[in-house]
Amino acid sequence: MAADPTVPRDQAPTDPDPRHPVVTTPYGAVRGRHEDGIAVFRGIPYAAPPFGPRRFRPPEPPDPWDGVRDAGAFGPTAPKPPYSEAFAQYLSDPVVPGDDCLNLNVWTPEPGPTARLPVLVWLHGGALTRGSSAVPVYDGRAFARDGIVFVSVNYRLGVEGYGLFPDAPANSGLRDQLAALQWVHRSIRAFGGDPDRVTLAGQSAGAISAGVLIAAPQAQGLFRRAVLQSGPPEAFERDKVRRMVRRMAARLKVPATAEAFAAVDRDLLLRTQADVGRLSSPVLGGPAFGIVVDGDLVPRDPLQALIDGDAAVGTDLLLGWTRDEYRLWLVPGGLTDRVDRLGPVALAGAMARCHCGHEVPRGYRALHPGAGTAEIVGQMVTDNLLRLPLHRLAEARPGSSWVYEFAWPSLRPGLGACHALELGFVFDTGETAESAKLAGGGAPQELADAMHGAWTRFVTTGDPGWEAWGATHPVRMFGETEAAAEAEAAADGGYETVGAAPGDGPVRHDADAMAYTVYGPRDRELALWTAVAAAAAEDEAVDETAAPAADPLLRKVPRGTELRSAVRRLRRSGGVKGH
Repeated sequence: MAADPTVPRDQAPTDPDPRHPVVTTPYGAVRGRHEDGIAVFRGIPYAAPPFGPRRFRPPEPPDPWDGVRDAGAFGPTAPKPPYSEAFAQYLSDPVVPGDDCLNLNVWTPEPGPTARLPVLVWLHGGALTRGSSAVPVYDGRAFARDGIVFVSVNYRLGVEGYGLFPDAPANSGLRDQLAALQWVHRSIRAFGGDPDRVTLAGQSAGAISAGVLIAAPQAQGLFRRAVLQSGPPEAFERDKVRRMVRRMAARLKVPATAEAFAAVDRDLLLRTQADVGRLSSPVLGGPAFGIVVDGDLVPRDPLQALIDGDAAVGTDLLLGWTRDEYRLWLVPGGLTDRVDRLGPVALAGAMARCHCGHEVPRGYRALHPGAGTAEIVGQMVTDNLLRLPLHRLAEARPGSSWVYEFAWPSLRPGLGACHALELGFVFDTGETAESAKLAGGGAPQELADAMHGAWTRFVTTGDPGWEAWGATHPVRMFGETEAAAEAEAAADGGYETVGAAPGDGPVRHDADAMAYTVYGPRDRELALWTAVAAAAAEDEAVDETAAPAADPLLRKVPRGTELRSAVRRLRRSGGVKGH
């Protein structure tokens, strides 16, 4: 347990120190720091430590404290395994020890109840198993500099936050995020924020979480806008999450219950989680931790609820993706070459992962004749997991959704415009070493000015600076010059446009060197999905244990993944003709 960070009232300074602003929360006073004209408060508890009798339980309010609690350093991060060596060369994930991990941070230009500034609440990514608010890329000073109160949140991860047990409520990590939003609603005015002007934002797993909270009945009224970066509202199949718990239980030789897991050494639990989950990925599929429908906080599939208009009708959305999301999933560890070598086997796995028929990989081959198997598989998975559901969400909410695509390629070899690359530009933290790990050195400041400016406008006014989604499908392109886009479109035979004359192609709109708007961009792949979706039957479950042990093709494929089931399906159907 971390040391008590409070100072008794009789030891509090009688004269306020301008370097150490003090703000009172419902649970006690906190002392922050002034940094370059911004008041920063780190490690403020919004809920009690989730251990001991609170393990695997919904969050509870923190105990009030006397005196002034120091908020000068980041609070403890949630328990998590480290990134593998392959991913650690691209992504940073600091660890702060301690049990009081349900904490948040606030950057504000004007602490005090009269400022009434817009608020941005950030949920970090990391596949719900890694990440924290202490990642330097998420520094909130640029948003505060531009008149926004910025809040970043820690929440429970992995089995602690998303394990599915018969003796504990589901979605503890999501409930942590809800508790943080409730804290913001009650407390942010004292930091200079307006509780009626809150935007909830996240990337990857953080975006998925934000999307689920948009549809959650208990979160209604806690925010008015949302930003979903590379993650749609999503609920996992309960059995997919349950399999993770069961496999961990088998390794640990304990029952698959919260009570049994709570008795396991915490470090051993994390090592087991990492070992069981090492083959799970967006490309391979397989069991993983995720948000599930629980009949309470998540009463039904959140994406469908939003498409049907059953929830959050008045919430404005800024949403989008990076052009080459999949490259972060494949490049580390050399998976690109391995997928290329697997060839038709990998295509079969992609069909199983995307629940589609042969028409889709054939269509992608026709649209990208020079692409290798890894690129085809990666784009299929990216479109199915990210672009298509976000596209459907925008279609269901015309006039209140703004869509973007990030196209600037990393200066590091092979990454392209990969997953998470846009973060340093959105936060305007490209000068940090942690941002350069993914972007390389010398990332363009004008791109950060364009993206950070758009996010700031959306949080402040609800309009990021281009047309809302409608019949012409306007998409803001970041990081690609218009001339380069026109050359690419010409090479591919021109863009398919929706609601515009054929061949109109990219159209400049309020453009600068690193951002412009196109109409109907890259809708060919999405149209392909739409055309085959009705005819593509759901893949039936395959019992992989029935596979012949001597099958040489199956020996190449990891057990417990959807790719392995796809190979079994191919063996039974007689091959991969037509791919």
